[in-house]
Amino acid sequence: MTRALVCGVSGQDGAYLSKLLVDKGYEVVGVSRDAEMSRFEHLARLGVRDRMTFRSMTLNDFRSVLQVLAEVEPDEIYNLAGQSSVGLSFNQPVETMESIALGTLNLLEAMRFLKLPGRLYNAASGDCFGQTTREAPATEDSPLRPRSPYGVAKSAAFWEVANYREAYGLFACSGLLFNHESPLRPARFVTRKVVRTACRIAQGSGERLQIGDIRVVRDWGWAPEYVDAMWRMLQSDTPRDYVIATGESCRLEDFIAAAFAENGLDWKDHTDVDESLFRATDIMTSYADASRAERELGWVAQTRVPQMVKELVRVERETLA
Repeated sequence: MTRALVCGVSGQDGAYLSKLLVDKGYEVVGVSRDAEMSRFEHLARLGVRDRMTFRSMTLNDFRSVLQVLAEVEPDEIYNLAGQSSVGLSFNQPVETMESIALGTLNLLEAMRFLKLPGRLYNAASGDCFGQTTREAPATEDSPLRPRSPYGVAKSAAFWEVANYREAYGLFACSGLLFNHESPLRPARFVTRKVVRTACRIAQGSGERLQIGDIRVVRDWGWAPEYVDAMWRMLQSDTPRDYVIATGESCRLEDFIAAAFAENGLDWKDHTDVDESLFRATDIMTSYADASRAERELGWVAQTRVPQMVKELVRVERETLA
């Protein structure tokens, strides 16, 4: 039985990935800072919490990482941990850098020190490319020009993985994942915020959606599909980095319009653009080319924004009922 260690198991991607691995017959060990106190609600919601084991581990504490890896001896390690909000990273830059860049470095160094033969997947981000995607869709060879503390931290982790792969021969790779959504997204993320507010307004809440810059363009995909790409990357014969995206981008304004229309509303009647919510620096246009993943991994995104919005609204209505 293949044993996988999932770091960041409490989050959206960690939950969907854990379900995928458990369903494939893996022994899955999930880690969080305090496993005894965590409720792992997402895992319970997906029906896999009782089919896993859990350990406490803090990624920015090397001794903690070393101890858990030595005891678990995982065949596959999935690093999905760290501060995950671009907006929050402007207010918590140190925490963002430590949890992402230092955490990734500790995993790599522990693998090297213990001579673990296992494979590491690292969650990088489309935010690493920054404004590069104004010029052409981002590929694995595009330059990294991050525009947020989150993007900077993810870029640092990306190069750490590349360095350890080349210097020490570790099977380590990064997925440059563009935005991917699901009903498990926290409410602070814009897609969940928009859908949740639209559904409440449709039920008569009387509130208004307060939103930042609606001109931004993003490539939004479906999270349950993206974790399959993570798994496929570790099944390859050779470790390589991959852009994971739909290849189609959408204005935030159009996403908002679709979410309100799905509730029978005109978004313009219920929305206020609040400039205080604008980021200090932002990526205005985000495009991606995931053709390498299709060619080498056989992975293609199936869900697009219209289907995604319908499903997000459906689940949100059930939650609010």
